[in-house]
Amino acid sequence: MRNAAVTPEGDQIRWVELPGQEPSRVYVHGLGATSPAYFTEVAVHPLLAGRRSLLIDLLGHGISDRPAHFDYTLESHADALAAALRSAGVMGAELIAHSMGGSIAIVLAVRHPQLVARLVLVDANLDPIPPTPGSAGSSGIAAYSEEDFLAGGWEEIRDRAGSHWWSTMRLAGREALHRSAVHLTRGTDPSMRERLVELKIPRTYMRPEADGPLPGSDALVEAGVTVVSVPDCGHNIMLDNPEGFARATAAALSTHNQREQ
Repeated sequence: MRNAAVTPEGDQIRWVELPGQEPSRVYVHGLGATSPAYFTEVAVHPLLAGRRSLLIDLLGHGISDRPAHFDYTLESHADALAAALRSAGVMGAELIAHSMGGSIAIVLAVRHPQLVARLVLVDANLDPIPPTPGSAGSSGIAAYSEEDFLAGGWEEIRDRAGSHWWSTMRLAGREALHRSAVHLTRGTDPSMRERLVELKIPRTYMRPEADGPLPGSDALVEAGVTVVSVPDCGHNIMLDNPEGFARATAAALSTHNQREQ
């Protein structure tokens, strides 16, 4: 386990690091998750092993610190992640980022372009999401006020999320979980989708085949984003179909797949 201070108060982001060749690969989890639990199996898959890999936990999640003073906007998450990567000596990384982590990775690539050489977005949030009372995900969490969430709303989310997701969600700070969900549902201005279109680095968007066509995929493809559907999986592609995920990710990161800048 490695660590780096990422706020003026000294709050630490932590990650599990696997040694290997450069350029580094950085794995970033989604809301209420943790990268070592979600990505270890695929990071050591024969198709992906051999690179220096950082399985990093965002501030407020997993093994990282959970400061209540932090605002947990997508921009603040991206800046904290950038500080950790710079401390680790990472430049020009390949980012493999799931769900909310994919949204943060897009913001990171825009705000800190020297840190990111390629993006593999795994069913990432690209657009704002309406808060939806009764939902287990970010829209359900964002439907609470922070006061109500801390006073007991988190228990309702625990029961709706189920034991599998809650096993990692329970590690997140409750302020971190709520604020991250609120800012994820609000998105960014311009939107994550618009920012993704404008980026000039190689970009792949991976999604479950069962979800059908990705809305707006034609515009993404026209902008140079490779859209890949993976069979036999739900939202957690790397957990549901590790072999399919590894194959799709290896293809996205292969040298012959890299577009000229």
